[in-house]
Amino acid sequence: MEDMDGVTESAATANPELAQIEAVVSRAAQALLAAQRDDGHFIFELEADVSIPAEYILFKHYLGEPAAAGLEAKIAAYLRRKQAAHDGWPLFTDGAFNISSSVKAYFALKAAGDPPEADHMRRARAAILAYGGAANTNVFTRALLALFGALPWRGVPVMPVEIMLLPRWFPFHVTKISYWSRTVLTPLMVVIALKPRARNPRNVTIEELFVAAPDAVRHWPGGPHQKFPWTALFAGVDKVLRWSEPYFPKTLRRRAIGKAVAFVEERLNGEDGLGAIFPAMTYSALMFDALGYQRQDPRMVQVLSAIDNLLVVREDEAYCQPCVSPVWDTGLACHALMEAGEEAIMPRVRAALSWLEPLQVTDVAGDWAAQKPHVRPGGWAFQYANAYYPDIDDTAVVAMAMDRAAGHGPEYKDAVARAREWIEGLQSADGGWGAFDSDNDREYLNYIPFADHGALPDPPTADVTARCLSMLGQRGETPASNPPVARGVEYLLRTQEKDGSWFGRWGMNYTYGTWSVLCAFNAVKRDPCSADVRQAVAWLKSVQNTDGGWGEGGESYAMDYAGYRPAPSTPSQTAWALLGLMAAGMVDDIAVTSGIRHLARTQGEDGFWKEERFTATGFPRVFFLRYHGYSKYFPLWAMARYRNLKEGNRQPLLMGM
Repeated sequence: MEDMDGVTESAATANPELAQIEAVVSRAAQALLAAQRDDGHFIFELEADVSIPAEYILFKHYLGEPAAAGLEAKIAAYLRRKQAAHDGWPLFTDGAFNISSSVKAYFALKAAGDPPEADHMRRARAAILAYGGAANTNVFTRALLALFGALPWRGVPVMPVEIMLLPRWFPFHVTKISYWSRTVLTPLMVVIALKPRARNPRNVTIEELFVAAPDAVRHWPGGPHQKFPWTALFAGVDKVLRWSEPYFPKTLRRRAIGKAVAFVEERLNGEDGLGAIFPAMTYSALMFDALGYQRQDPRMVQVLSAIDNLLVVREDEAYCQPCVSPVWDTGLACHALMEAGEEAIMPRVRAALSWLEPLQVTDVAGDWAAQKPHVRPGGWAFQYANAYYPDIDDTAVVAMAMDRAAGHGPEYKDAVARAREWIEGLQSADGGWGAFDSDNDREYLNYIPFADHGALPDPPTADVTARCLSMLGQRGETPASNPPVARGVEYLLRTQEKDGSWFGRWGMNYTYGTWSVLCAFNAVKRDPCSADVRQAVAWLKSVQNTDGGWGEGGESYAMDYAGYRPAPSTPSQTAWALLGLMAAGMVDDIAVTSGIRHLARTQGEDGFWKEERFTATGFPRVFFLRYHGYSKYFPLWAMARYRNLKEGNRQPLLMGM
């Protein structure tokens, strides 16, 4: 007799350890299924550092409409809990002190009513001053402070809204920067042009966070990646623009503001918000407010609703998410469940895929079409709705899930074919794939003063490229049969690190990148005995922790990174390493056995795994993410994959992931 997860009683009886693994898989699968929404989709919380909830409080104070007392108190409680032993606020769990997040958290707590003489505020203030004070914050933080009158506007690099009128051939153009930069900077440039002042009904100030009076500061910090001679060149441009901007023709400014407003309104995206990301939403609201839009204006109503939809409110705490991840969570959960459940779980998987299918964007040529105007749309966004900005990574994951499910019931032939066409069409000239655009790789733009976060463009990356190759490989394509696959493989071979790993742009970090590439190489039938695969396997085995798991911190994105830095094991990173090793054929290796035992040993009573550390990335070195779903579906996926391969009667691993 076969149970719901597809393992025969005789197989489990013959191998006691396999029986234990089967129990782990069954508990995890049942827990994941219990989290499925009634309409079939999955969504888990997406948490960033304290900057987003702090900005939410300050955004409300800017508008002169502080959040309801109960909600504000809950967000303040969350901010207090996140204060670290170094007395500031880091960018990720156990991370170093960060000046920008600390200033915003302090400012928000003070706005929420925490007295400056309170112990936690006193300690935070001392730490901030020890790191140079609020003048040392990043550009976006200084822009926020300027809106509150906490520092002069000359502390913010010039970004004249007239940029909106530049021709496409110009070195800087909004189509040449990433989608996230485009949707944030467009309304922000209008705000900077108008220079409104926060209403700030409680008249909260933070002059105590400055070492020197803001008016006396003449040199503002840049990003660690910004080096000579680019810095000198763009600093000169900034000075020229700052001097000349007051003389720009007023008619030109009105035209530019009109074009920026039209850009935002066309992409307003209902109650999912501009770009479906918090910073773009808030700046679009600030733009409308500065232009005199009333609160009852439908556009303001939509934006404010979209922002509030990001809130996570619990009994004692609340925070604001940077965005939501339903398509990503649903696609990955489908893969884990198909690995775990076989036929008995397929009705639940089909319900999830049926929810995903109509979300494919086939009727809107988004901003990506500026570079690829002849490619038909066919991608999925990361969020519930974001038609102008479908996500290449998500599209590959969903297409692979649909392709895998096609043999169990209804086929998704047309959806998968359209997704494949779109993905192949967005391959960049160097053979790689970026997250949202093609050939969005003008790295010189990261040297402009406003780009101190170092993520203005959206260049190809190993992890997204690997996912696209995995999708094509799962569809039977190889370098010999498919030129885009051949170019993609060459891109990955060029970008392999000297130690054998690959950089993980969207997941932390080399563990994520190496897992992604090993899965892709398996899918396109690259020889597992090739030197690049062997070196990658050796690297993964060399960074395994003594407890059998794998872990990697945000420090791996540091500019001075010189090799793996030990970090505590996490369920998601352990699962990635295991899936990568198994894709390379290392099923019987002691490293895999130890990793599987680690996951079996650390499963919680609820069927899931506990993961407090951040394992994902928004912007390396600047913005990190904690996907609450990662510890729910990735360990299940790895455990089920191991069980399936160890049964001995399965075909070689044919899935792209």
